[in-house]
Amino acid sequence: MTDMIMRGKVRALIGMLLAAAVTAGCSSSSDGRGTTSGTEPINVVAAENFYGDIAKQIGGSHVTVTSILSDPDADPHLYEPGTANGAAVAAARLVIDNGVGYDSFMDKLLDASPDPNRKVVTMADVLHISASDANPHLWYDLPHVPQIAAAIADGLGAVDPANRPYYEAQASTFDASLKPLDDAVAQIKATDAGDPVAYTEPVPGYLLQAADLTVETPEAFAIAIEEGNEPSPQAVADMNALLTGKKIKVLLYNSQATSPITEHLLQLADQNGVPVVPVTETLPPGKTFQEWQLGQVQALAAALKG
Repeated sequence: MTDMIMRGKVRALIGMLLAAAVTAGCSSSSDGRGTTSGTEPINVVAAENFYGDIAKQIGGSHVTVTSILSDPDADPHLYEPGTANGAAVAAARLVIDNGVGYDSFMDKLLDASPDPNRKVVTMADVLHISASDANPHLWYDLPHVPQIAAAIADGLGAVDPANRPYYEAQASTFDASLKPLDDAVAQIKATDAGDPVAYTEPVPGYLLQAADLTVETPEAFAIAIEEGNEPSPQAVADMNALLTGKKIKVLLYNSQATSPITEHLLQLADQNGVPVVPVTETLPPGKTFQEWQLGQVQALAAALKG
């Protein structure tokens, strides 16, 4: 009788352990930060690291983000992808790129590893920018950054529907975090609207438009520098005159893609007491998108005050 009772207890214990194992294998839990046990993070590839940073902020621990353009010393216009980039894209469930020719290398990477289940979010399409001569630096279009965040959240939700509410909530949090940046731009617009400025190339063009500043850079000069060509002597002379004649209050200088001509402008600005605000095309190490842009806007505001 004792043996029968013991065998019954053992069978009951085994049954309980099996039931617990099945329950654990079929369930998942959240830690309140978007972390779900028993699931693998989504592989996300961003052509540029500022989009990658936004994707990290929205995706949290649900995502693993690889950003292709991230070297602060590299000229994005001259970038050539390698095999590691191709492997990352091939494994990605979500790819984020800029479009309008800025990161055309992504087309090659995507074509090399077609995948009908991979979601691609192109920011030029999101913002309805299609003109071949459009300014491609869309991430400087600060009033439309919430649309960029929403598109990333939607892309994540498309490949991971179960966590769509989390991504949407994170996008709302991201939007709220932009308020100091929006306020800083609004302050420039309120106090310095119409002030003349110039840039070495149109990296911050959308920002200057949002702040209602007047760009005096000769179009021929800006186009040539942007395309990596030599500006005409007349375009160079006109650009030089803005500095020697102190016709602008600030020179915004792309410190990431320089040339002898733009370095000469930097020297002219220094010689003539024109403040210079460096801007970059990619996110500097150790900063979030918001910190990066706010720092640049604050530097611009201070330079306009002289």
